[in-house]
Amino acid sequence: MRKTESRKFLLIGGPCVLESRRTSLLIGRTLRDICRDLGWDYVFKASYDKANRTSITSPRGPGFRRGLQELTAIRRELKVPVLTDVHSPDEAVVAGRSVDILQIPAFLCRQTDLLMAAAKTRRPVNVKKGQFLAPEGVDAIMEKLRRGGCRDSWITERGTSFGQGDLVVDMRGLVTMKDHGHRVIFDATHSVQRPSGGKITHGDVRFVPALARAAVAAGVDGIFLETHPNPKKALSDKESMLPLSQVGRLLQQLNRILYAVN
Repeated sequence: MRKTESRKFLLIGGPCVLESRRTSLLIGRTLRDICRDLGWDYVFKASYDKANRTSITSPRGPGFRRGLQELTAIRRELKVPVLTDVHSPDEAVVAGRSVDILQIPAFLCRQTDLLMAAAKTRRPVNVKKGQFLAPEGVDAIMEKLRRGGCRDSWITERGTSFGQGDLVVDMRGLVTMKDHGHRVIFDATHSVQRPSGGKITHGDVRFVPALARAAVAAGVDGIFLETHPNPKKALSDKESMLPLSQVGRLLQQLNRILYAVN
């Protein structure tokens, strides 16, 4: 599946990093089927390489070549679009031949060469908004994509750095970015992270539902959500991933909010 032109509400969801095929398919099937029942679009998300892990000893994933093979197999099995992060212009060129949507990581969101390379693949691009970036700063990023030839893009809010080791979400920023003409996704799981100077990034998953509900009420175009059947055993971001068993109830709540505000 290559088309993402639909303007249905969108869920970008999956595990943080590619793990076993069985885990990926379990998560992907669950989210796909829920979205189908709700009338939403769904994109499977997983990273082949977590290049910005806090500790050098943390698992990073299967790597570039094997990871793209896994994503291709998942797309074929689930029959849904797949999305993954790219970290360099060369990666963007190759990944653009295998996946449906390219994602620019938050720490790389202003890297001109990476943005232009992703745009030139003619694949849709999702940019994770840097924790250091004001909502108005998104305009320059999206202009780079436009000039590179990208005609289908999103900006994903994932919180703003607050002091040392915390993130906050200012819902006004979602409105500002929408007012500037951008399609806005809210990252409900990374926004509850508490970056640390230790060996892992901490988080508080109990805030995920409240933030997601608020973002949908504010008018976002979609939700980004990382989930796992057993977050305690996840290879990455285990403190901020929503248990898979809780996802259905949350998405049904969000759908009721969508109905109410629209």
